Amino acid sequence: MKPPSPLPALTRALACALACAGLAHAQTAPQTSQYPALPSETPAEFSAPTAGFNYTRRSVMIPMRDGTRLNTVIIVPKGAQNAPILLTRTPYDAASLTSHAESSDLESILSGYDNAADVIVQGGYIRVVQDVRGKYGSEGDYVMNRPLAGPLNPTPVDHATDTWDTIDWLVKNIPETNGRVGIIGISYDGFLPLMALVNPHPALKAAVPMNPMVDGWMGDDWFHHGAFRQINLSYIMEQVVTRGNSAKWYTSNYDDYDMYMRAGSSGELARQRGLEQSGFWRKVVQHPSYDSFWQQQAMDKILARQPVTVPTLLVHSLWDAEDIYGPVAVYKAIKPKDTNNLVHLTLGPWNHGGAIGDGSSLGALKFGSDTALYWRQAVLRPFLERHLKGNASAPEIPAVTAFETGTNQWRSLASWPSGCDSGCATKPVALRLAANQKAVLGAAADAKAYDEYVSDPAKPVPFRQRPIPPYGYDEAKGQSWPRWLADDQREASGRTDVATFVSDVLTAPVKISGEPVANLVASTSGTDADWVVKLIDVYPDQVGSQPAMGGYQLMVSGDIFRGRYREGYDKPKPLAANKPLSYRFGLPTANHVFLPGHRIMVQVQSSWFPLYDRNPQTYVENIFFAKPEDYKKATQRIYHSSYVELPLVTAGAN
Repeated sequence: MKPPSPLPALTRALACALACAGLAHAQTAPQTSQYPALPSETPAEFSAPTAGFNYTRRSVMIPMRDGTRLNTVIIVPKGAQNAPILLTRTPYDAASLTSHAESSDLESILSGYDNAADVIVQGGYIRVVQDVRGKYGSEGDYVMNRPLAGPLNPTPVDHATDTWDTIDWLVKNIPETNGRVGIIGISYDGFLPLMALVNPHPALKAAVPMNPMVDGWMGDDWFHHGAFRQINLSYIMEQVVTRGNSAKWYTSNYDDYDMYMRAGSSGELARQRGLEQSGFWRKVVQHPSYDSFWQQQAMDKILARQPVTVPTLLVHSLWDAEDIYGPVAVYKAIKPKDTNNLVHLTLGPWNHGGAIGDGSSLGALKFGSDTALYWRQAVLRPFLERHLKGNASAPEIPAVTAFETGTNQWRSLASWPSGCDSGCATKPVALRLAANQKAVLGAAADAKAYDEYVSDPAKPVPFRQRPIPPYGYDEAKGQSWPRWLADDQREASGRTDVATFVSDVLTAPVKISGEPVANLVASTSGTDADWVVKLIDVYPDQVGSQPAMGGYQLMVSGDIFRGRYREGYDKPKPLAANKPLSYRFGLPTANHVFLPGHRIMVQVQSSWFPLYDRNPQTYVENIFFAKPEDYKKATQRIYHSSYVELPLVTAGAN
């Protein structure tokens, strides 16, 4: 059979092309009246029936003194009359924080990020949550931890003025209120109640700063004693580069250790992710030392200048992986001027924000009761009732409510640190880092002897067991960051680049209450060095009631110090190589009993990665810009004249 002529096929193809072109034109042309419209099934505006709800919800834009309007969600319990207001100001989206679940029940919608929902609902409080300026539904410009009006903020508005203006509007425009306002929040939302205390509105009757950001350089989110907390790069990016946190940090490795190592310096990883576009990141890089930029923002320093006039309940978590410095620093700063006993402190066995969740355990640790529920009902609830409802019959809470880990008991104390209810005191006692890898209480110093290890920046000590999951709070995604401070430390104790000192088995309890202080005498063959000191409770080899705790190494307190700041946090200087030098720095507050049968351990190392950026161990002007050739091995010597000063409780401890 002969093949068909090509002409008819060409004609058919041309006709098809013309028809298709016509169809495309028809699809892009406006619809004409010759085609009937199919009515939309979506109403122009939907009004949800809420007759069965036990609350009403209002969204308003509250004007500030400069004309900027802040998005504010107001939730009023049905039937509320003469009710106090409980305010949270947040950069984390007021709308989503007040709609944790689609529900007609008030407690269900409030069981989100930072709400003690049970206390709020039981107390009948009017709940108000507001976006800070520049975030989510609020107008204006966003500045991380916006400083007070002054040298760092040339505008007349700040968080203190915004809180004042907000409270003024609320008490004048919510008819169901009794005119008394409290402010509560965790972390960034805990920093904002501290700002509200600077120039408080007369209607502000209670403040509850929980795990607040206080000093970003000394020991909270951004640095610890000069070492940069690079694991927070993801938070910085997501928080500051868009109004609604729509830009997301991506993970390039299953193990975060690999991701940070391959980038080199923290500055280089930030560059790779585009963070140099952020004004806040540029400030961080420009201020690696504790200069006026950081000092003028430190809330403990700001609040120390004036007496507190608002009843304040500071909440501290003993294993807070983010803001372990702030609450106790504020307490120490403001308590001396507290002549009216308005300032209260809680120390709980929690992670960051753990007071609002289930407080019966933390990782492998078991506390024998729901410590968070107890605190909310026995401390937070009466505090709010007394000051926001004027309920004189509500129990007076202690000046300090402190959970004692080890014995797992709550203590009611007159001050902090005091160690016990009555009849005891704390005194500094040296836990010496002695010969034969021994930790000995009260031993004499040996000024010449030392232990040594080689610190290699190419193989930094992991801050937790690898693979290291990304920073975050979603346990379903393996983001176990919030509880890492309670991780077992025994893997580090077996490394050759970690110096370990351990006591004999204790025959009597050893109780500490307060701030342990590291006193190192150390040398390095480099010209800069980091020093990490960890105070650890070593469990007995076998724990019958909980076999997995056999030999467990629980970090009771630990922190890092960047050697270049030995002579002053604002005066970085190279270290003299191979010369013993003294370093003294505080560790986070502890309230712990080392029980009989346990041992006390101290670990010393020179990296804690990738939690903190690597020290090149060669002095460079700015470690954010360290080059690969700057990172060098160094021999570190820990002299036996070194010790950890323990705040030991003595005489009548119970």
